[in-house]
Amino acid sequence: MKETILLRVNAEDPELEKIKIAAGVIRRGGLVAFPTETVYGLGADALNPEAVKGIFAAKMRPLDNPIIVHVADKEDAYKLALDVPESARKLMDAFWPGPLTLVLKASDIVPKVTTGGLDTVAIRMPRHKVALALIMESRRPIAAPSANLAGRPSPTLAEHVIRDLYGRIDVILDAGPTNIGVESTVLDLTSSPPQILRPGGVTLEDLKKILVEVVVHPAAAAKSEVHVEHARSPGMKHKHYAPKAEMIIVEGELNSVIKKVKELAEHYVRAGRKVGILATEESMCKYDLGIVKSMGSRRDLASVARNLFKLIRELDDERVDIIIAEGVPPKGLGLAIMNRLRRAAGYNIVEGR
Repeated sequence: MKETILLRVNAEDPELEKIKIAAGVIRRGGLVAFPTETVYGLGADALNPEAVKGIFAAKMRPLDNPIIVHVADKEDAYKLALDVPESARKLMDAFWPGPLTLVLKASDIVPKVTTGGLDTVAIRMPRHKVALALIMESRRPIAAPSANLAGRPSPTLAEHVIRDLYGRIDVILDAGPTNIGVESTVLDLTSSPPQILRPGGVTLEDLKKILVEVVVHPAAAAKSEVHVEHARSPGMKHKHYAPKAEMIIVEGELNSVIKKVKELAEHYVRAGRKVGILATEESMCKYDLGIVKSMGSRRDLASVARNLFKLIRELDDERVDIIIAEGVPPKGLGLAIMNRLRRAAGYNIVEGR
């Protein structure tokens, strides 16, 4: 068991001496959990194969699941990628720093362990002062998947990282809650047309303002499991975001969803099971059974995204047997929310009628 150092850092004005401690760990091949605007990441030197292997070991992550490389300067993309097309430059100018990951052909300096054995590399520039300070002070691109045990809900608080990885990594930088709450959008620019492999904080609609054509990979919008032979992005192939409890997603028109959630809750309560309900502000007053939590407002899906993983973990902490979650329309940020909910539930989806 490792000795894990916990450092509380100011999110807006990171203390340099604390950043230096964490950066030194990165340069020596160690593991540092740090906040981004999306979720907390578990970082290592992206160009050090042994360090990256440490990420897989700490998370118990399958080796064929590629890791996103985080940079603090757009120019670093030109070193990590064999070819950076004009479309990539336009997207970097529009969305970096921010929650957009670009998949490009990898240059020879990127180890295969970082790319999950693929000939492509996933790169992004995070929009968080602590993350950017750590990358710059480390003087290394940082490979960083979410800082949780593989398959668990992603961490949006340092407390979540502590629960999953304390004693398994070297440093945790605690800068409070993350802002977006779901991971970055992953866009594959090696396919024609460019393809969203994982929806996230930059929406399909946002991307279409820059690119002539963008498509969504079938696995990213699927309501049932889609077989993926070689995952070109994290979040495509293996179990992700899952609570310990069984989970059901109810989709459809809101009144029908409410009716079906109440019906399911009554059924499981009668069966002696402890029920948790993930509702929205507009509907939570409709439920009088189980532990009811509001994800946020349907008129503000950013609030739903921000709270989603935290509330799934809270219901696990309250030892519910089953979580029944309302779906939201899969448009805009709703596509990312539904991607996470469907995968968390193992595609256990019921239509509200």
